[in-house]
Amino acid sequence: MSATPAMNSSEPVIAAGPAAVAAAPRRRRAFVPLEPVGAQARWMLGLGFFVVFVVVWGFFTLGGFVSPTFLASPVTMVKEGISLFTEFNFLHDIGMTVWRVFGGFVLAAVVAVPLGIAMGTWKGVEAFFEPFVSFCRYLPASAFIPLLILWAGIGEAQKLLVIFIGSVFQITLMVAVTVGSARRDLVEAACTLGARSSGIVMRVLIPGAAPGIAETLRLVLGWAWTYVIVAELIGSSSGIGHMITDSQALLNTGQIIFGIIVIGVIGLVSDFAFKAVNRRLFAWSTI
Repeated sequence: MSATPAMNSSEPVIAAGPAAVAAAPRRRRAFVPLEPVGAQARWMLGLGFFVVFVVVWGFFTLGGFVSPTFLASPVTMVKEGISLFTEFNFLHDIGMTVWRVFGGFVLAAVVAVPLGIAMGTWKGVEAFFEPFVSFCRYLPASAFIPLLILWAGIGEAQKLLVIFIGSVFQITLMVAVTVGSARRDLVEAACTLGARSSGIVMRVLIPGAAPGIAETLRLVLGWAWTYVIVAELIGSSSGIGHMITDSQALLNTGQIIFGIIVIGVIGLVSDFAFKAVNRRLFAWSTI
């Protein structure tokens, strides 16, 4: 008989079963397709790009590689930005631009969301409106400015209409696609349970498409910021676009860059706020 070696009680026993493998922490690997990034790493990477951008910008401008006439340095840009707030009442310009963006955007949403829901729900409505809406979707909003000045003058109505035209057709088609892609089994189940057409729209289609509609509005709001600058470049006496135009005439690139950065910051803040509201209202959509 062969002797069986005795086990040393002081040596730990390592479990190699499936449970032990599953319990082991999963290490994240960098540069793997579709591998998620942690929230802290995402913030660090995002801020890192801005830091690198400012460093490169400062290197070429402060180092004398680029003339200040064509590109102001970060330091000059900050000084010009401070002077805009202290000497030129730039807060008023910011307020006017924000009012124009959200005013035109809300008008577009009030018209486009119901029309998009109707187009996505009833195919006859879609067949009637879709060719015209698709045609207008490709027309640049800036092309309407001469007509809008003739029709509405150079006041606030003209600027609101530019943003309205630039947003309404985009929202309409995107909402129609979102509503039209509703799950057929839910609609058929509602019909089986005796729901009428109005009940299907109000209790199945609209609630199911609500997260997608909210995401559509968030995306188009970003586009509205590009239209407001176009509207303010012509016939305007206030707003960030007006300030940029005046600064361009004076070759003040510091103020121009500061105005562009302010637009980006406000747009980014509004985008984050829109995301937070959407997550709160439609938390169930991610389940």
